[in-house]
Amino acid sequence: MHPRSLPTGPGRVLPGAIGHNRGVVSRNYAFLPPEGVLPSRLPNFEATAVRFLAAPALGAGFAQALLEIAPGGGSRQPCADTVQTFLYAVGGSAVLTVDGYPRMAFTPGGYAYVPPGCAFSLRNDADSTAKVLVLRKPYEAIDLPPPEPIVSHRSQVPRTNHLGMEGRAWQHLLPVGDMRFDMEMNILIFSPGVCFPAVETHIMEHGLYMLEGQGIYLLDTDWHEIWVEDFIWMGPFCPQQFYPTGYGEAAYLLYKNVNREIAF
Repeated sequence: MHPRSLPTGPGRVLPGAIGHNRGVVSRNYAFLPPEGVLPSRLPNFEATAVRFLAAPALGAGFAQALLEIAPGGGSRQPCADTVQTFLYAVGGSAVLTVDGYPRMAFTPGGYAYVPPGCAFSLRNDADSTAKVLVLRKPYEAIDLPPPEPIVSHRSQVPRTNHLGMEGRAWQHLLPVGDMRFDMEMNILIFSPGVCFPAVETHIMEHGLYMLEGQGIYLLDTDWHEIWVEDFIWMGPFCPQQFYPTGYGEAAYLLYKNVNREIAF
């Protein structure tokens, strides 16, 4: 039984009440279940709780957070600075405005890439909480202009079989191989019993948010059960592998840094 669905009542000790927790923060990875991530606030957002999942204080080269926007809440004014932003809707319905695009309903599966210097805003005009994942990363400029904004939906992105193998697919939310981008945002999808062929150990760091299904994830030398709404930060060269364990498809949203020279 999923620990978040355990019954409660007189005499029952809630999960975590005496220090039991699935969360782990290690030298080169962090595994963060949502029940242990406390809310904070942002000055430019009203009626909005922010739950930080990754930040430079953790060792990450990016910041990632979950925004929980109450009805009537959202950004007080358009957000724009020198940091690029990626937005992905995971719950409820918000209204997204990005420079150059009309106001649009931002529902689960919707996403947007906002380049540095471009403004965006989020508002919740609905009667239930909207949940939006936000990833922010300083843009690593090269001798190419930065990318243009992208506003789309997961349903518009084709699946590509990974290494030609059925049951393991990618959805590339940003253009692959476009050197203007210094990051990728992908959705990886696994059929039951299908996993990566090897334990990966590489230079890219990751921010992983579980969207669907469940599985077990190898991080460094430890296996962790992972469910919907769990988050993982993987530092560079952290050994990793995923194996789905549910009856249906498992899917997660994955950030990684790419296309740039090594910093010395």
